[in-house]
Amino acid sequence: MSDKRCYYETLGVERDASSDEIRRAYKREALKHHPDRNPNDCEAEGKFKYVNEAYQVLSDEEKRAVYDRFGHAGLEGGGMGAGGIGDVLSHMQDLFAEMFSGPFGFGGRTARRGGDLRVQERITLVEAAFGCKREVTVNAPARCDDCDGTGAAKGTKPEQCGVCRGTGQVSNARGFVMFTAPCAKCGGRGVFVKTPCKTCSGQGLVERARKVIVTFPAGIDAGQRLRVPGQGLPGPNGNGDLYVDVDLEDDPRFERDGADLVARVHVPLTLAALGGEVKVPVLEPEGDGKTETVKLGPGTQPGHVITLKGRGVPRLDGRGRGSLVVEVRVDVPTKLSSRAKKLLEELDAELAPRSEEPAIESRKVAAK
Repeated sequence: MSDKRCYYETLGVERDASSDEIRRAYKREALKHHPDRNPNDCEAEGKFKYVNEAYQVLSDEEKRAVYDRFGHAGLEGGGMGAGGIGDVLSHMQDLFAEMFSGPFGFGGRTARRGGDLRVQERITLVEAAFGCKREVTVNAPARCDDCDGTGAAKGTKPEQCGVCRGTGQVSNARGFVMFTAPCAKCGGRGVFVKTPCKTCSGQGLVERARKVIVTFPAGIDAGQRLRVPGQGLPGPNGNGDLYVDVDLEDDPRFERDGADLVARVHVPLTLAALGGEVKVPVLEPEGDGKTETVKLGPGTQPGHVITLKGRGVPRLDGRGRGSLVVEVRVDVPTKLSSRAKKLLEELDAELAPRSEEPAIESRKVAAK
């Protein structure tokens, strides 16, 4: 009788769970126990393997039906019916793909590379528009100098694992199928540290801050991600990659909309009515303070928009720059001197529509 844990319990679902519920549960459990999230954790790696195994069975209607009827024994050849060994191997094909995609492959595959890292970096609008290079601080595991990465204390060295005899793998026959998995004793390394290094607790790695030069291309925007190859976590077969999520600082002069910029300029009531020139901010590599003079026609209304093509953000694909959209906002005075009030009253009387009644009366007299 198999002592393996129930597949439904492994994924945390009921026996009548739908295929969608099983898929969601698998994603949740696989993410929780993924080796990249649990480096050097043999227990988590074993759970990850078993979660994959459970999903491969329960996501397949035929295999699930066999498992529901015969349990683990059915999948090991005890209740598969007339299909024989060919049917068993067919059912296990997908499981092999999942089981041997981890740190150590099947049939002598090499160890996987290190995991990826992700950091977030905030840059200014000018840096994003015209590109820049930044030193990004990355806190990540690095080789322990005290033990030279072996994990063993000074004066000692790792010993060959007695369980896997230095191969890093153990094999287990289940029915007609031979399963090979990383050794739980040594974590697939083939060696066992008897006297761990005190600095790294036998892991061979310590967390250390390091600087990475990251190039931000012109036109990059918030929410985009850069990949820096080889700057991730170290691994037996090379380092992983570093992913940099881009965030932008607020700029008091502009709002960004893709390659376009939106600026708002305030003008006095008199300038809007009479027309004239106004200075608007423009984005240049030199930074703040750059302006350009634009003309306003007489009678400019609040919300009037002026579009300056080619004065926005350089496009990421190098095809020119977007536009600068300038919205005019008319400032109405809130405090008036007595003279200013009188002048506005006179202006109001001057601009008021002329009464047409006298003209109507004149036409009536002419008609008589």
